[in-house]
Amino acid sequence: MIKVASLKKHFAINRKQTVHALDGVSFEIQDNEVLGLVGESGSGKSTLGKVLIGLHDKTEGQVFYKDQALPQQYQQHDFKKYASEMQMIFQDPYSSLNPRMTVQEIIAEGLKLKGGFSAQEIHEKSIYWLEKVGLNASHLARYPHEFSGGQRQRIGIARALIIEPKFIVCDEPISALDVSVQAQVVNLLAELKEEMGLTLLFIAHDLSMVRYVSDRMAVMYLGVIVEIGEVNDVFFRPKHPYTKFLIAANPEPDPKKERAKDKFTIQGEIPSPINLPKGCRFAGRCPDKMPRCEQEEPVLQSVDGGEAKVACFLF
Repeated sequence: MIKVASLKKHFAINRKQTVHALDGVSFEIQDNEVLGLVGESGSGKSTLGKVLIGLHDKTEGQVFYKDQALPQQYQQHDFKKYASEMQMIFQDPYSSLNPRMTVQEIIAEGLKLKGGFSAQEIHEKSIYWLEKVGLNASHLARYPHEFSGGQRQRIGIARALIIEPKFIVCDEPISALDVSVQAQVVNLLAELKEEMGLTLLFIAHDLSMVRYVSDRMAVMYLGVIVEIGEVNDVFFRPKHPYTKFLIAANPEPDPKKERAKDKFTIQGEIPSPINLPKGCRFAGRCPDKMPRCEQEEPVLQSVDGGEAKVACFLF
C-alpha cells in the first residue's frame, strides 16, 4: 500500500545550518499490515509520519500510495483528495484537539471537508464512531477539557476514522497516557484494524507495545532506518548494534528476569542532525566499530537473502 523511496526531509535553520531530519529513508508497508517504528527521540520518527500524509513537504525522494506517487508539496485540493484515504492519530491528546470546539465539531470536521453529507448523516456518523471508541452520544456537546487523556485520545481516534481511511499514522498515540489506559487504546486500535482492514504505521518508544501490535518493526537512528524485519526477528534476534542496545534497555515485566539480564548502556549522546558524522551515524557510540565505519555509510540491505534488512558492515 505504501512505498517510500529515498525520502529526505531537511529543515533550513539559516543560510548555513540545516537539520537532516530524514536522510534517505526507504521501506514498504503492505495492505492490512502494522509496521512498528522505534528509535530514540530526535531520530525522525514523527517527521516521517507527517511527511507520509503531507503535513511536511518532501525535500527529496518519493512516497507512493497504492502505486500512485504523492505530490512533493501538498496543495489544498491534495489534502481533500487524500485525507479520506490517509489520516493521523497524534501523540498529545491534550494539544491535538481544539479546546474551543465541541466533540461533535471535532469529530465531524473531516466529514464536512469531504462534503456530500447531510447534517443528519454527520450527526449519526458522529454518534456511531463515538460509541465505536467507547464513548457515547451524551459526550457530543462537551469540550475537550472535560475529558481525561485516554478519553481525548479516543476522540482523536474517532476523528481520524470517521471518514473511513485505509492508512493511519499512529504517532506515539499512547505515550501521554497512563499505563492502565495504554493497553485499552492499543487493543481498540487492534480491533478497528482487523474490522476495517486498516494499514498502520505505529510509532512508539515502548518496544514491548510495538511487538504486541506490529507485524514488522523498523528501527530509526538519526534520520535513517538501520534495521527492519519481522517483529519477532528484530525483537528476539536483533542484528544492528543500536537495535541490540534498544532491546537490552527495554524493561522486563518479571523483576527476576530484569535483575538477571545483562545490562547495556549506549555511550555518548545521539549526534546533532545539523552536523552529521562522517561514515556510519552510530559509529561514535558503537562498541563494534571498525575503521571502515568512520569513513563509509552502510546501506540498508538484505541479510542472508531473507526479508530482514540491516545497515551495518558487520553483515
